[in-house]
Amino acid sequence: MTSHAEAFLKAATLTEALPWMRRFQGSIFVVKLGGNAMVDDELLQAFADDMVFLATVGVHPVVVHGGGPQISQALAERGIDSEFRGGYRVTTTEAIPIVRDVLREGISADLARRINTHAEVAIVRSGEDEGLFRAAKRAMVVDGVDVDLGHVGDVVSVDPSSIQRLIAEGKIPIISSISPSDDGASILNVNADAAAAALAIALRADKLVLLTDVGGLYAQWPSTDSIISSISLEELAVLLPTLESGMIPKMTACYDAVAQGVAKAAIIDGRLAHSILLEAFTTEGIGTEVTSS
Repeated sequence: MTSHAEAFLKAATLTEALPWMRRFQGSIFVVKLGGNAMVDDELLQAFADDMVFLATVGVHPVVVHGGGPQISQALAERGIDSEFRGGYRVTTTEAIPIVRDVLREGISADLARRINTHAEVAIVRSGEDEGLFRAAKRAMVVDGVDVDLGHVGDVVSVDPSSIQRLIAEGKIPIISSISPSDDGASILNVNADAAAAALAIALRADKLVLLTDVGGLYAQWPSTDSIISSISLEELAVLLPTLESGMIPKMTACYDAVAQGVAKAAIIDGRLAHSILLEAFTTEGIGTEVTSS
C-alpha cells in the first residue's frame, strides 16, 4: 500500500515534469537503444513503457537500435566467429542475413510487442523499407593497413518521408539500421549511433538521445566523478580525439546531429530504468547533453 509520503513524492514529480511536458509536446525525439538496456529484460520493458509514456504526453519517439550481443550469440550458434577490426564487426556474406534477421525479426519485433501491450502503435521498419537509408561500403584503415569489413557501411542518404507519415499517424517507428547499398547491389550493416544521428538530422528532430552503458561523458575517465553534464560543439571538437574508442562513435553522432540542426543531443545511462524520462522531464536531467553553444 502506498504511503502518504510516497504519494506526495509522486505528485511532486509529476508537477516538476509538467513544464517539460508542455515544452516538448509535438517534438520529435530520436532515441537510440543500445547497451545493457537491450539485454536486461526489466530494463527493456521499462524502455518500452517510457516510449509509450512519451507518446501519451505528446512527444513523438522514433527508436533506432543496434544489437551487438544478440548478433554475436546468433552467429556463434551457427558456428560463425565474430571478428572486430577498428571497433567494427566484420560482416561476411554468410553473416549478413543472420544480422538482418536478428535485428528485424528478433529485436525490433520484441520491442514492438512490448510497446503494443499498451496500444497498437509500434511499427517495425529498417533502412531497407521505402528507401529510408542508403549506405556506402565503409573503408577502414587499421594500423596503416586497409581492412575489408565486408558488408559494413555508412549512411549516405536518408528519405524520412515514410517515418514522417508514421509520426503523423501517431505511430512509434522501431528501426533497425540494416541498409541497402547506394548501388542497390548489397545489404550493409550500419552503426546504429550514426544511423540515429542521420535520421534525427533528416527529421529535424528536437532531440537525439543515445542510451549507453556509462553515466555520460567523463572529463577524466575512468574517474566517475568527472562527468560532464553539458558540453558545446566547440568544446566537444577539442575533446573528441582524446576519447576512448568506444565513446568516439557516440559522441561523433551527437556532434554531427547538433552541428546539422538537431537542437540537442544527449548520451544517458541505459542501465538506469526510466533514464530517458529523467533526461527529458526533470530540471537536473541526466548524462551528458551536447548543445550548439
